[in-house]
Amino acid sequence: MTYAETLDWLFEQTAVFQRDGAAAYKPGLETISRLCAMLGNPQQHLRCVHIAGTNGKGSTASTIAAIYQAAGLKVGLYTSPHLVDFRERIRINGQMIGEAEVVDFVERWRRSGSELQPSFFELTTAMAFEWFARQQVDLAVIEVGLGGRLDSTNIITPLVSIITNISLDHTGLLGDTPAAIAAEKAGIIKRGVPVVVGYAPDPAVRAVFEETAARVGAPLEFAAPIEALELPDGTWNYPAEGIHGALRGAFQPRNAAAVLAALRHLPPVPANAVRRGFSEVEQLTGLRGRLTVMESEPQLIVYDTGHNPGAWEYLGDELARMPRPLAIICGFAADKDVDAILQKMPADANYYFCKPSGNRGLDAEELRRKAGHLSGQCCADVKKALAAARQTTASSIFIGGSNFLIADLLKP
Repeated sequence: MTYAETLDWLFEQTAVFQRDGAAAYKPGLETISRLCAMLGNPQQHLRCVHIAGTNGKGSTASTIAAIYQAAGLKVGLYTSPHLVDFRERIRINGQMIGEAEVVDFVERWRRSGSELQPSFFELTTAMAFEWFARQQVDLAVIEVGLGGRLDSTNIITPLVSIITNISLDHTGLLGDTPAAIAAEKAGIIKRGVPVVVGYAPDPAVRAVFEETAARVGAPLEFAAPIEALELPDGTWNYPAEGIHGALRGAFQPRNAAAVLAALRHLPPVPANAVRRGFSEVEQLTGLRGRLTVMESEPQLIVYDTGHNPGAWEYLGDELARMPRPLAIICGFAADKDVDAILQKMPADANYYFCKPSGNRGLDAEELRRKAGHLSGQCCADVKKALAAARQTTASSIFIGGSNFLIADLLKP
């Protein structure tokens, strides 16, 4: 098969959460364990960092990968979902896995004759583990796909586990209280493996982590807040550490605190590598969608992949500070708590409502109905919405609400 045919097979013949939502969620570790056993258990040959949490996983994972890359190590990075190219999920030192490697893995799987029926995410996880092991990476930074306890990535034994934060998301699958969701995330805590929790002000959530860590004998650290000074461009200085953090957003100091705490449990690296990793994380790893500035003139255009109420706790504050007049282009997956998110969006903006591509996209007219208190219009797609917003007097344009919407924006 060609690479395009291979992707068609992956997306059509396996259950894909990114496309199908909860119907594709396949909890449990039996299939991924058997699949990796067929491959010689490549995950057992990796030195890993494992990262779970409702928000901030990608920023945290990418920053750690960037730090060790800056130190001269060979670093694998496994994240999800992708925006434009499937291969974004699996990188070594910022470079995506080759098309030939993807084709080869899928061809070998199809020829294996196995009766296993892995999901898209299970196959992708096994592909990442095998490629990282074959390439003999020095460190593999692994982001949980969904939850933690039953996530396919949870067959690794990492050097350190990180749980960034807890808020309500995927409540139909993980539980409808912060403590219930915390219990699922706490499933990545392994016996004797240090665990760092980035942000957990809720006593019930902290109690879950404390109980789990005590039960399995895992050293537990709640990351202490660090001094942070926001710069005019939205990036951050962390004075005590002498670090400039390139990622924007009010939540980034909490991610930074988790990263710095986790580094104490990982092989030491020079201070200049830590500084470079923080300041060049996007260039080193290819990270996008964290209040990314698409254009600064003649209008400020920013996009973000935040897609749940927890992310919008922060994004709402960011939008409140953006220059007026403000245009907001938004679209959501139908299975998100859209009503809660809409309550956090500013009433003084002009809205362009879109349906993201894919089966899970919420219809634009339905979104406009839900957002009855917000003034705006429906558009056929995000690119048409952006073209319309550019023609207005808006000083700034924000695009967000769904990974799918940003994927539509960035696709050629």
